Amino acid sequence: MSSNGEKGSIMSTVAPPLNEQVAVVTGASRGIGRAIALALGSLGVKVVVNYASSSSAAEEVVKLITESSGEAIAVQGDVSQNEQVDNLIKTTLDKFGRIDILVNNAGITRDTLLMRMKPEDWQAVIDLNLTGVFLCTKAVTKPMLKQKSGRIINISSVVGEMGNPGQANYSAAKAGVIGLTKAVAKEVASRGVTVNAVAPGFIVTDMTEKVKTDDLLQYIPLGRLGMAEEVAGMVRFLATDPAAAYITGQVFNVDGGMVMA
Repeated sequence: MSSNGEKGSIMSTVAPPLNEQVAVVTGASRGIGRAIALALGSLGVKVVVNYASSSSAAEEVVKLITESSGEAIAVQGDVSQNEQVDNLIKTTLDKFGRIDILVNNAGITRDTLLMRMKPEDWQAVIDLNLTGVFLCTKAVTKPMLKQKSGRIINISSVVGEMGNPGQANYSAAKAGVIGLTKAVAKEVASRGVTVNAVAPGFIVTDMTEKVKTDDLLQYIPLGRLGMAEEVAGMVRFLATDPAAAYITGQVFNVDGGMVMA
């Protein structure tokens, strides 16, 4: 639906130029998070590279961004822990004074069939992949609402939409991320903050190293695994493009056609 006149045009945003914006990317030392951090850094966005344990890998991401005339810092923190999330956001605000973009990417897998799944493996995946998204989103909401601008992008998964044998915990967490995305999008939209989810399919990362590719390709219409940079491209659009300012509460599949409504 569209209308003529000013209301039908792309409205200007109160967000600053990209080289003044600040992004927090969780789980940014490797895989999809690394690609997202580099993509945002290439646009001039100041990037906070969050990591849990891989300090050398995180510092490498920082180095790549700074060598390309960008600005970045690495901040350690387990996003499933409230105190560590508070420290991540406080460190960001102390350093840069604002947060314009949050990418909730940190995640783990503990795959096994439900009958063999230990309660601690269920809880570990829920704590990081879902509770971590809640904690980080809650922590940035206040500064974003005060700014009257902000973009939150949550990395879900196609298995959160279609399920996957051996991944009951991961599927449940990623489905929860989609529900959380839609609920929060409705809560913060009136203050100029958008919240969307990106649901990757099978992407070439260390998390898919052990997966038998030949078994997967029959389910992927495009006939190949995706690349982390392709997921990062969608995130970059949602996080920085003015044309994405009117998009919120949506799930974008980057999956080679695995999930088709």
